[in-house]
Amino acid sequence: MGIVEDYVARTEGTCGKEKDVIVIFRYEKKDEAINRILKRAKVEKSLAGIVFELTFKNFSFRLYQSGKAIFRSLKNKDELNAVLTELLS
Repeated sequence: MGIVEDYVARTEGTCGKEKDVIVIFRYEKKDEAINRILKRAKVEKSLAGIVFELTFKNFSFRLYQSGKAIFRSLKNKDELNAVLTELLS
C-alpha cells in the first residue's frame, strides 16, 4: 500500500462549476493525517481548531477535525495523489 492508501478511506467529487475533491481519511488514522498535514501546509485561517483553511504549493484546501478535507480546483486525480503524498509523507 502507498502512503495515500494508508490514510485515505475514499475520495468524492463535487458538483458545480469548480472541480473540488472531498477526501475522507481513515477513522483510525485521521488524527495522524491531520497532524502531518498541519505540519506541512500553511494555515491561513482556523476556526476554533475545528476547521482549517490551508495552502500548500499554490493549492488551497479546507481541513476539518472530523477527518475530511476539501481540495479546490485540482486538475485530476494524479494531481490530488501527488499533493496528498507530499502532505502525508
